[in-house]
Amino acid sequence: MAVARRDVVAALTGIGLVVAAFGLPRMGLGVLPLINASPEKYAELAGSAPLHGWWEMHVGVGTAFAIVIGFAVVLWGPTLAQRLRWRTLILLTWATAGAWAFSLAMVDGWERGFAGRLTTRHEYVRQVATVGDVSDTVRGFAGRILDFQPDSWITHVSGHPPGALLTFVWLDRLGLGGGAWAAVLCLLIGSSAAAAIVVAVGALADVTTARSAAPFVAVAPTAIWVAVSADGYFAGVTAWALALLALGVRRGGRMSVMLAVAAGLLLGWAVFLSYGLALMALPVLAVLMTATNRKAAVRVLLAAVLAALVVAAVFVLAGFWWFEGYQLVQQRYWQGTASDRPFQYWGWANLAAVVCAVGLAGVAGAARAVDVGALRRRAGLHVVVVAMLVAILCADASMLSKAEVERIWLPFTVWLPAAAALLPPRSHRWWLALNVIGALLLNHVLMTTW
Repeated sequence: MAVARRDVVAALTGIGLVVAAFGLPRMGLGVLPLINASPEKYAELAGSAPLHGWWEMHVGVGTAFAIVIGFAVVLWGPTLAQRLRWRTLILLTWATAGAWAFSLAMVDGWERGFAGRLTTRHEYVRQVATVGDVSDTVRGFAGRILDFQPDSWITHVSGHPPGALLTFVWLDRLGLGGGAWAAVLCLLIGSSAAAAIVVAVGALADVTTARSAAPFVAVAPTAIWVAVSADGYFAGVTAWALALLALGVRRGGRMSVMLAVAAGLLLGWAVFLSYGLALMALPVLAVLMTATNRKAAVRVLLAAVLAALVVAAVFVLAGFWWFEGYQLVQQRYWQGTASDRPFQYWGWANLAAVVCAVGLAGVAGAARAVDVGALRRRAGLHVVVVAMLVAILCADASMLSKAEVERIWLPFTVWLPAAAALLPPRSHRWWLALNVIGALLLNHVLMTTW
């Protein structure tokens, strides 16, 4: 096994961070993830900090399937990824990511792990039945964001722009209502992020690197949260936006503009799915920085921005002003549990949750991406991974994401396992095995909320 010392140091640093985040609150040293809370509330909101859920050793119908999928990828994934036809590899990566995520969800059972997750009291599906006229809903959306009003939106709806709720409303009106169909939507689009990332890496770096990244994104630990959260859906939307943008900067002529327009429409929609996805501007700039033709990059940027503005204009005309919603959602955030979550803990424990989500291979790969020489050369995978890291640090510093970031930051964290392609090829199976074992362990000892 060819494992460099620097990779071991990065992995051990990640392990140390995770151990500290789990251990310090339980050592009576005054390091608390939640203050001013009853024992019952503490157990519900911080009992398994820095991850959201509760301790429960369990197995389920998905256990055997998850083990088989995970270790099949460890044994045969790297070889198959180099041999398969390109289009076949992309589709197989998507299919594997979807099967892996669904199997992990089914460890918790059909209702508790999959069909019922998006119907709980804070989730979007619970709000769908209260929506009448869509135009009225969008027009009056901002007025219902603040808490302690008779018609306040429930937690997740209030914390996001109207696009997130509208997605599930439209799904319901197509005859696909209920938690199971909502979960299927999140699973299909969320797992497609793996395929999008392979496409993007192929455009930004080269096909060989993309092939090396494919097994890592197919069985990434982020899948624990992709199948059962709307943030998995958000991750899929933004991943395809960046993939289309990457293809656009590599091609010339009309096709590059068409790809940029498609990317811009997805990015515009993404900003109306989650306020935090405004930070996706950093990876967008990173993709544009990798362009060898500056004029082409400017053309792509203009086309994408104009397309995104079209989406924004539709919402403005419908009566929703994004900046008003963002200001109100900050007030709503501090009306709730956030005021009892000390930044002294979550400022660094959030990063421990990221380590859990991306796995040790993602940590070691991300450390490899922070390479001054490669960044100066504007090496595609390095630049985009670093942009994702910077976006995560900005989100952390904002103090608007204290806890639950294993879910909230999925649009950024799903990219970090791809950085494992930068590790020595002979070590890939070992790193894959660590990621798979870590995901299986987490999913079986914790009953995650998403």
